Amino acid sequence: MPPDRDDGRGTRRPLERQRLERPQRRGAARRSCGTWRRRQRARESARGPRSRVRGGDDDSRRRAAPRDLAPGRDNRDGGPGRRVARAARARRVGESLTARLLQGAPIAADIRASVKDDVEAFKARHGFAPALAVVIVGRDAPSAVYLELILRGCRNVGITAHRVELTGRVSAAALQRRIVELNEDPLVSGIIVQMPLPKRIPLSTVIDTLDPAKDIDGIDPRNFGLMTLGYDGFVPTTAQAAVEILKRSGIEIAGRRAVVIGRSNVVGKPAALLLLREHATVTICHSRTRDLASVVKTADIVVVAAGRPGLVTGDMLKRGAAVVDVGINVVDGKIVGDVDMESAREVASAISPVPGGVGPMTNALLLTHLLRAANAQVDTARRASESRRAAHEMTATKPFPSDLEIARSVKPRPILEVATELGIREDEIELYGPTKAKVSLAAIRRLEALNPRGRYVVVTAITPTPLGEGKTTTTIGLTQGLNRIGKRAAVAIRQPSLGPVFGIKGGAAGGGYSQVIPMEDFNLHLTGDVHAIGAAHNLAAAFLDNNLHHKNTLNIDPLSILWPRVVDISDRAIRRAVIGLGGRENGLPRETEWQITVASEVMAVLALAADLADLRARLGRMVLATTYDGKPVTAEDLKVAGAMAVLLKDAIKPNLLQTLEGGPAFVHCGPFANIAHGNNSVLADRLALATNEIVCTEAGFGADMGAEKFFDIKCRASGLKPDAAVVVATIRALKMHGGVGKIVAGKPLDPALSIENVAAVRAGAANLAKQIENVTVFGVPAVVAINAYPTDTPAEMAAVQEVSLAAGARAAVVTRHFTDGGTGAEDLARAVWSASSEGGADFQLLYADDMPLIEKIEAIAVRIYGASGVDVLPPAAKALKLYEELGFGRLPVCMAKTQYSLSHDPALKGRPTGFRVPIRDVRLSAGAGFITPLLGEMRTMPGLPSRPGGENIDIDADGNIVGLF
Repeated sequence: MPPDRDDGRGTRRPLERQRLERPQRRGAARRSCGTWRRRQRARESARGPRSRVRGGDDDSRRRAAPRDLAPGRDNRDGGPGRRVARAARARRVGESLTARLLQGAPIAADIRASVKDDVEAFKARHGFAPALAVVIVGRDAPSAVYLELILRGCRNVGITAHRVELTGRVSAAALQRRIVELNEDPLVSGIIVQMPLPKRIPLSTVIDTLDPAKDIDGIDPRNFGLMTLGYDGFVPTTAQAAVEILKRSGIEIAGRRAVVIGRSNVVGKPAALLLLREHATVTICHSRTRDLASVVKTADIVVVAAGRPGLVTGDMLKRGAAVVDVGINVVDGKIVGDVDMESAREVASAISPVPGGVGPMTNALLLTHLLRAANAQVDTARRASESRRAAHEMTATKPFPSDLEIARSVKPRPILEVATELGIREDEIELYGPTKAKVSLAAIRRLEALNPRGRYVVVTAITPTPLGEGKTTTTIGLTQGLNRIGKRAAVAIRQPSLGPVFGIKGGAAGGGYSQVIPMEDFNLHLTGDVHAIGAAHNLAAAFLDNNLHHKNTLNIDPLSILWPRVVDISDRAIRRAVIGLGGRENGLPRETEWQITVASEVMAVLALAADLADLRARLGRMVLATTYDGKPVTAEDLKVAGAMAVLLKDAIKPNLLQTLEGGPAFVHCGPFANIAHGNNSVLADRLALATNEIVCTEAGFGADMGAEKFFDIKCRASGLKPDAAVVVATIRALKMHGGVGKIVAGKPLDPALSIENVAAVRAGAANLAKQIENVTVFGVPAVVAINAYPTDTPAEMAAVQEVSLAAGARAAVVTRHFTDGGTGAEDLARAVWSASSEGGADFQLLYADDMPLIEKIEAIAVRIYGASGVDVLPPAAKALKLYEELGFGRLPVCMAKTQYSLSHDPALKGRPTGFRVPIRDVRLSAGAGFITPLLGEMRTMPGLPSRPGGENIDIDADGNIVGLF
């Protein structure tokens, strides 16, 4: 504020007002006439800025010269003071000025150096680098050159840059889909779609799709609106560079007259708004502006972005004006701007050259936008995480609804309605009440002949903890998400065993808002398939002991009997038992074992059978014992295979249920993955694939187990080829693999697993990287699903995403299907649909049929587990030799090992190396069609924990089940 001065009347008036109120000099009365003032202005315009300055007020005199020409500056050679004197002398004698050049390169270098420091700080704070995705459509040469400059600039400051090239023939819809994928990729901080687009693709395709939070080039209307209102959106970098070069060159903008030539949405309009934000008085000129020269003549600052070479010449400029040339034109093979440099330099005080002015700054400012976007996205994710955590803490006194409560809150659709939508006729359905049904095998054959096969996706996981990582829940949630984004999708999963239901882990119907219903039926008896399998298995055991009792007509060696008995309850007391006690009438006394029903070879046979005839043949091939002279004794030899098939004639038909959101769910068979092949039935998959666009099936435990067996055993038997795979991971499990905390079934979660620890996540993610490799080695594209918990942090999830992509995953997506159902899995659904539909799968088996059995075992141990080799113990070597002599050498291998490590040793977490796999014995499953090497001691009958889950299960006064999950 200038000092006040007493006006002689007892008041004090600002100096500025005193100047305006001074008595007019000679001719003042005449000058007050409006006609005189108009004539005077015309003469001043004709004479140039000198008259204009002299005839104006004090404020206009201060604005007439740029800030760097203002008096009082350093007057040494090259300094502003020298330029002031030279400019004043030129005005007096009519000499020409030589404008200083506003070089953008030094300013850009300063910006990049600052960005580089900020990127390093960002990486240190969050554990990953900001990432830019540049989309280019076609092969436009200038665009390609500009793109390379952007990518190089990113690399130089430590920013990750992705070049996303699409062919010139790509459709607008395909471009939109790709942009949506980048929008949803949390590892992509900013997106640029390089112009020009092919003429058939409207610009609105990009503008309407691009996420404003990642639109670092400021083309989205919402960012433009924020700029108009003065908020901090992203502004077009070229327009920002035009204003920034003035500010960083010390040229005053506030209070000065600025003319912007050009009204484009990417330079002209935003440049005018930015100048207005800096308090300039702005005029926009364009192709319809009349007498452009006279308008430009009034400007202290001129920004030219018209795309017309030589449009502005020196005689159009006000003497001492600052000029920013944004135009890029090619004339006679040279790049020139919109301003005639030669004549303009004689009049202007400062001018930006082309090239070398605004251009270098544009890319540098783009990097600042990207860094700002990355910080904003991390901040948004952090606030969302804190909000979820706060909500989680607030609901601690009001627990999240149980799975049973959620399942009962939904009224199921009539299952006949679900079947009809799939194209299944009423006469092909066998109803088991209103909400579940079996589908005939004839329907499968008819629908396969009628419809194309859908896309086939297998869901697997990292090496799990005893609590599981939510693989089944993810499979169901993913399917619900696919249906929500408009794809006809079905889930195909295994039926659970009653052992875990009443034990510790719970059922296999999913959980939260991603379940298959009716949940009680699913987890208990369903349609009785498991009981039928147990009955068929035990019938063969009874026939075997009956033959021993009745003179042993098949010459069976009792010590060679391989066939146990089964029951579908966890019961450690009968793992080993002596039967036949109490006298001759009770049979031949011998030691035997009990297994849980889902470990039965009959379960594996049913899961792999192609039809009823194949089932019958497989049952007949099952080897139950050997004779005294070492020959196999089969179910066919005992004449029990036919009766077993009769018991299974209904069990072979797939079961149809539904998800919580009403989509189809096929539930059939449930072999364990640690001792069997761990996948649902081939028939259920075939039915689902014949009635849907995409099918998600689940393979047990980690990719080293269920997925490897899915590829090498199930796909080998069925002839089906997968299109994509999903690898499920949780932050808590990765921390455990990284050496932090301990997870014990039935005990509270270790508090260390709920505290942010990016280093532990990265260390444990080595297991995830290996499991991704275990998928891609089969030629199948992998997508990682990060099954989110409230305590997960953005930095931890970003670390998982970075490791996943580096290991070869197509995408790594955070999914919240447990709490949000299909809505929470939509991002995952889009990523999986993209991976399965882009033709990236080139499925191949790990080993050929004709490889020796020992080489097949070594291939799995070395390539899948990461072992340095195998050690075959004498019993195993003897068995392998026998099986090859009996003609079983072409069978695939079904490794039986712990699910809690990539190795045979459950204590080896993460990604162990340097170990050798011991093969202690090998069993034959001739009916299922594989041999089973045993790695260490494998329990085929679980035991109950100290507090079995069954303690919570009861029935209330109204007959409702309570306490079931």
